[in-house]
This record gives sequence, C-alpha cells and structure tokens, in this order.
Amino acid sequence: MTEEKIGLLEEEALKRKERLQALKRKNEEGSEETNDVAESLPRPKFRSYKPQDESLKNNVIENAKPGDVETVVQDQLDAAKSKVVIEELDISNLAPRKPDWDLKRDMAKKLEILERKTQKAIAEIVRTRLKQGQQDLAAYVNNHNE
Repeated sequence: MTEEKIGLLEEEALKRKERLQALKRKNEEGSEETNDVAESLPRPKFRSYKPQDESLKNNVIENAKPGDVETVVQDQLDAAKSKVVIEELDISNLAPRKPDWDLKRDMAKKLEILERKTQKAIAEIVRTRLKQGQQDLAAYVNNHNE
C-alpha cells in the first residue's frame, strides 16, 4: 500500500509541475500582451496645461481660433428678411375645435359597432315578418320609413 501511495504522490507532483510550467508560460505571454496594451493606450491631450516633461510636449493641442461669426449672422439676417409665401392654407386646422370633439372621437368605434348590430336586428325583424306573411315587403318598408 505504501508503494501505491508513493506512486500516486509522484504522479500528483508531476501534474503540479506541469501546471506550474503552463502557468509560467501563460504569464510570460501575458506580459508581452500587457506591453502591447500599454503601447495602444490613448495618449493624453493637453488643452490648457503646458507639460514640463519633454516627452509630453508633443501632446499639446493648439489654441482654437475663433470662426467668422459675421458671415453666419449675416446669413441668418438675410434668411429672416426673405418672405415666405404660403400657397395653400388649410383654414380647418386654424379653426378652434368644438368642446366635445374628443368625446365624439372616442365614441366613434362604439357607435359603428352599434350601427352594425342595429342593421342586423332590423334585417332579422324584416325576415321574421316576411316569413309570417303579415305584410309584403314594399308595404312594410313604406310604413317603416314614415
């Protein structure tokens, strides 16, 4: 049994060594990548600060120069002076709406449904009376419209 334990311990030691070597290789590759990452980091830009270090002086941004404001203002004034001609004016959009316009709008769908049901009910009544033979169709329509 002791020989078996010793064999197991040796195997585990070998596995540990392999894992450590793999970690070392990975760390070496990682350090190379960190050097690449450090080179690809964004460089600082100095707008109002003048750095003392010579290596940072090339990151200084020059002061902004003001644009030509007079031409922009003149263009806006010229655009304001030109008259816009309205060819078509829809007066219905300008007129105030009646106070109950929203109620009518909301009730329109419900009224359409009721109208359909009413028409079906009238048609059913006409059919039943025709089947009973009480009146002919023309007389019923004339009496109903009066």
